[in-house]
Amino acid sequence: MGMGSQAAREAVTVVGGGLAGCEAAWQVARRGVSVTLYEMKPDRYSPAHQSPDFAELVCSNSLRSNIATNAVGLLKEEMRRLSSLILMAADETAVPAGKALAVDRQAFSRRVTEAVESHPLIEVRREAVREIPKTGRVILATGPLTAPELARDLKRLIGDEYLYFYDALSPIVHADSIDHDVAFRASRYDDGPGDYLNIPLDEAQYAMFIDSLLAAETVPLHSFEAALYFEGCLPIEEMARRGPQTLAYGPMKPVGLVDPRTGKRPFAVIQLRHEDKRGVLYNLVGFQTKLRIGEQRRIFGALPAMSEAVFARFGSVHRNTYVNAPKRMTATLEARARPGLYLAGQMAGVEGYVESAALGLIAGIHAAFAARGEEVPMPPDETAHGALLQYLQNADPDHFQPMNVNFGLFPPLGGGPKKLRKREKNERLVERALGGLGAYVEAVSAAVE
Repeated sequence: MGMGSQAAREAVTVVGGGLAGCEAAWQVARRGVSVTLYEMKPDRYSPAHQSPDFAELVCSNSLRSNIATNAVGLLKEEMRRLSSLILMAADETAVPAGKALAVDRQAFSRRVTEAVESHPLIEVRREAVREIPKTGRVILATGPLTAPELARDLKRLIGDEYLYFYDALSPIVHADSIDHDVAFRASRYDDGPGDYLNIPLDEAQYAMFIDSLLAAETVPLHSFEAALYFEGCLPIEEMARRGPQTLAYGPMKPVGLVDPRTGKRPFAVIQLRHEDKRGVLYNLVGFQTKLRIGEQRRIFGALPAMSEAVFARFGSVHRNTYVNAPKRMTATLEARARPGLYLAGQMAGVEGYVESAALGLIAGIHAAFAARGEEVPMPPDETAHGALLQYLQNADPDHFQPMNVNFGLFPPLGGGPKKLRKREKNERLVERALGGLGAYVEAVSAAVE
């Protein structure tokens, strides 16, 4: 079993109390290694955070699809089998969202915080870290809004420029301020209990909305920063500029929905999703934006069912930073310039809450095994975790960008000449992944104390 006593093992430092940092600390501690977790809140807050709790969700309360035949659904299932703290807390605080995993954000953060703070091997220090420790095992999981002085120190250490893009937040409105005589509850194709509110638009209303978006004033970027948006989170006004029908075929697509007032499919819809367990708040799905607040009030307030809308949060935009993973990181998520420094979360080059937590899980396992003096097991390439790690290692370093997990990252299926339908192909990829995961779960669980 490697090094025997707890005292003989070098403690691990985790910097950052977000999803990746909490998951990493949890995985290290589960394997009998002491952890010191640093979190700068409540002394300092990033521009996107408000709560002193750990694992604060900001962009959306949705952890996306919960279907195992979807790549992110598979990633979550793998995390469950690897005893993920984040998935345990998410499952315990889930709210209705059809086939998606959405949580009560406050209850979720509180659950994660309680688990971390109560673990006997995790010491929490509420203070900012301004420099990366030069020795010892460190997991850096400070997220896309890393404090400037720490970001400068990492930049100095890795000897590279940061890459960056902009991630936009969707507005949140109070449920009782929406006109429920206009908005109707339904899920697409009547799939599920109808977990979404839907605001229907006819063609004229949709055209007016697009015209308003194109004419609206947005928050300007700094002159020295290019507008590099992640494709999975484009502001709605940026999508509208790509063509008048882009939104109607994107987040406002009406497919599978029927307006009960007319008995017909609307020209376009706005979907609103639970933001909390009580159903008090709703998030405008896909309406991430960098419109000025006054413009948001005017444009969104002119939509059907929204004339009396009360906003709990307006949309906004913030900067995400990440390193050039294939150039600057090893297969074990360590910085090439500083062995023993693990990078986890969005900073390491993935996009999305689930992917960030997954990298925290892997970084925690790697650091724990190293601290125990044992050989570090690696997840098979055919698993979702393995596919993400392979992407971070093998992507083109000259054009590297953050990536959500998707089946395009997985090794191709072997087999005969028959071309598989998408669903059948995905099912086989999932079956292969979960089959290969068993030995890895057994290997990493052997160190759990």
